[in-house]
Amino acid sequence: MTGPTEVFDAVVVGGGPAGSTAAETFARAGKSVLLLDKAGRIKPCGGAIPPRLIRDFAIPEHLICAQIRAARMVAPSHRTVDMPIDGGYVGMVDREVFDAFLRERAASAGAVRRTGVYERIGREQPGLAEVHFRTPAGPASVKARVVIGADGALSQVARQEVAPEGPRYVFAYHEVVRVPGGGGAGFDAKRCDVVYDGAISPDFYGWVFPHGATASIGSGSAQKGFSLKRSVADLRKASGLEGWETVRREGAPIPMKPLRRWDNGRDVVLAGDAAGVVAPASGEGIYYAMVGGQLAAEAGVAFLADGDARALGLARRRFMKAHGRVFWILGMMQHFWYRNDRRRERFVSICRDKDVQALTWQAYMNKELVRSKPAAHLRIFVKDVAHLLGLGTP
Repeated sequence: MTGPTEVFDAVVVGGGPAGSTAAETFARAGKSVLLLDKAGRIKPCGGAIPPRLIRDFAIPEHLICAQIRAARMVAPSHRTVDMPIDGGYVGMVDREVFDAFLRERAASAGAVRRTGVYERIGREQPGLAEVHFRTPAGPASVKARVVIGADGALSQVARQEVAPEGPRYVFAYHEVVRVPGGGGAGFDAKRCDVVYDGAISPDFYGWVFPHGATASIGSGSAQKGFSLKRSVADLRKASGLEGWETVRREGAPIPMKPLRRWDNGRDVVLAGDAAGVVAPASGEGIYYAMVGGQLAAEAGVAFLADGDARALGLARRRFMKAHGRVFWILGMMQHFWYRNDRRRERFVSICRDKDVQALTWQAYMNKELVRSKPAAHLRIFVKDVAHLLGLGTP
């Protein structure tokens, strides 16, 4: 005979940056919360985190495995443009270590952790969702007043409760390699290489991102039939990293557009990849996942206060108010500049411009559009128009 089902204020499905942040936010608000996560999953990710994330979420220095001081943009012609960061750096993290830290921090704040695979939500008792999941010991369930779906781009919570069609996504694949002593020719431990070449990706980009003792070499594409493994092998060869030891290989879908709705109007709200919050063009997701997780939990806390399910909609509204314009601009940029190699060549050429570099880094590092330099914006607009019309230097 089984005992009574455990009851929590909240259940968070998924233990990545979004889920862990949501669980920690609930716990620090004094709510009982279960963090449900399946074991052994590492998301393929370049691992870049901007200074604002480090500052806002109190990320300790020991998790930063590399400090990036520049980006190198590589055109289809193999011409390169270096974009140095003036007076700062982008932190790089190993997702295996970083995600584990976030889960442990949530537990330290009071979240209960459990390993299991989500299956479904039932509602036999008014006001309580029964979350069914599978554990190594067999089936199990708990009850909660609110559920956060943070279970990735192929979120089962999202498909069952909010958006059956799921988000639009690209597939990403990377290989983590061990950096030999002294590195190698063309490899810089303080520089991220971003490769815009149709042979490496017909609609996204390839990357070489240093992680201290290791490096991530990867590519992404939404084009069916395109071989990402062959693409990464070609990128390793072109970058002189072909002979470096491979530590692990990982692949997963990455959403490229926020869902139109993040809650079911009842007791479920989405966060992170499940909500589609990965930035178009750049593929950046860690910062937006953690912000989304925090906002989802705050919306959940507001819902728990008075039972008004409309509060769950606060998560998306607040996120899009802060970041929606950036997502729209990046989406337009990816749609136009990533379309063919001729446009990719011109896009990399634009990156030579010092105004473009300065405003790009300021926006990326601080996660805000830069509004204080209208003259620079005007110059960039004029130059962009010239490139669009084919008047710029390729």
